[in-house]
Amino acid sequence: MSDLIELVQKLGKPRVLVVGDVMLDRYVWGDAERISQEAPVILLRADKREERLGGASSVATMLSALQAEVSLIGVVGQDTDARNVREILSNLRVEHAGVQTDNGRPTTVKERYIGRAQHKHPQQMLRVDFESREPVSGAVESSLCQAITSEMSKADIVLVSDYDKGVCTPAVMAATLAAAKKRGIRVIADPIRGKDYSKYFGCSSMTPNRLEASLATGLTIDTHAAAVKAARQLRDQLGLEAGIVTLDKEGMALCHRDGTEGIYPTRQRQVYDITGAGDMVMSVLGLALAAGADYPSAIRLANVAGGLEVEKVGVATVSREEILGDLFQSPMVADPNAASNKLRVLARLVPEIEARRRLGQRISFTNGCFDILHLGHVQYLNEARAQADCLVVGLNTDASVRGLKGTGRPINSEDARAAVLAGLAAVDYLVLFGDETPIDLIRAVKPDVLVKGADYRKDQVVGADLVESYGGRVHLAGLREGYSTTKIIQQMRVA
Repeated sequence: MSDLIELVQKLGKPRVLVVGDVMLDRYVWGDAERISQEAPVILLRADKREERLGGASSVATMLSALQAEVSLIGVVGQDTDARNVREILSNLRVEHAGVQTDNGRPTTVKERYIGRAQHKHPQQMLRVDFESREPVSGAVESSLCQAITSEMSKADIVLVSDYDKGVCTPAVMAATLAAAKKRGIRVIADPIRGKDYSKYFGCSSMTPNRLEASLATGLTIDTHAAAVKAARQLRDQLGLEAGIVTLDKEGMALCHRDGTEGIYPTRQRQVYDITGAGDMVMSVLGLALAAGADYPSAIRLANVAGGLEVEKVGVATVSREEILGDLFQSPMVADPNAASNKLRVLARLVPEIEARRRLGQRISFTNGCFDILHLGHVQYLNEARAQADCLVVGLNTDASVRGLKGTGRPINSEDARAAVLAGLAAVDYLVLFGDETPIDLIRAVKPDVLVKGADYRKDQVVGADLVESYGGRVHLAGLREGYSTTKIIQQMRVA
């Protein structure tokens, strides 16, 4: 996960142009108390009404929450709902001068009724849609094309959110693709459900789900191999840079024209509501690509954001801080025999530590040779980790161990010692140091808690005064009696 953490930290503020169907999502919340006496239906005792943006405007909302600069182009009616949409967009600082008013159609509204059983566990009970699915008129279509051409000059990437409500006509798609090609920027489309995808020809990529991809290709997508085949077929048929098929809880399939292909899985989640997951996936995919990520990295990050979305009720936003928090909580070592996912150089460690601090996490630090790992070490590191939310371990290099312990040490190389420590859940980060003391590491990490063994007095702990000077504390961890590396070596030599 470390490369994704670095990607989030370097996302910047790309300019994203969103084109598509603007919607208003209305939620009516309440307690599902009993069955109605009038009909065999659940009686919802409503206590809250809420409005959020959906469709293309949901994508714009999610991007704004992710600190992108966003322009939205779409259509609303001449009604109260349209005024509500524009007010929300203004409050979110989403540019929406390109949102056209069509007097001949209503603003698309999806009204959802959310019931709580015994005042908890909210679940969607019913959805009512107010909409027109007819293509926009010629005059509105022309205005949309002009707005797209105008906004394209400021965009880093274009996301097309097509919900088949009449905005993404072949002419609007053609204007979008032509303007993007002229500027040399990518167009990513979330397509409609159907067999004819010809209007998307020339997009950089698309994000159809399993059913949409199956209808478009004629393939039954019931295995990972079939998903990759469908992604490859879409790529070839539509001239895409990369074919993508989203597979809900199984992740995404990718077939890139450079030969990169495969399944990018996601981890298991507690799913409360899948509403908005597709919008979130496309939002983060587009944001990451606009920031310079390659497709595999962008897909992996989009999987994380989509997973966070389904853990929320309704169409909800996810922040960069939430994504970082989830990445920090994920297992960081795929191979317990490899230290590469926890080992950091100092220049890379410090930004990750600062990101954790912005999430409210506290950092503990300890250091040592950890030559032959034993029970005493394990209990010591567990106690060090218990003092904070994250443990950084400074590990002596082979040269520094020889300086401290003599020419016969270390028994295990620094690579081996790092790999063993990386297999411990208590250890979040490892950093090698070759100095006589870890004082430079302590200055850089600025731990909230400095941990050393109870065989030291506080005035003997290197860095204690420094840590306490900015409000940190020193913790002297208990030692397991009878365990030491030196003693183990002596016993082995006797044996």
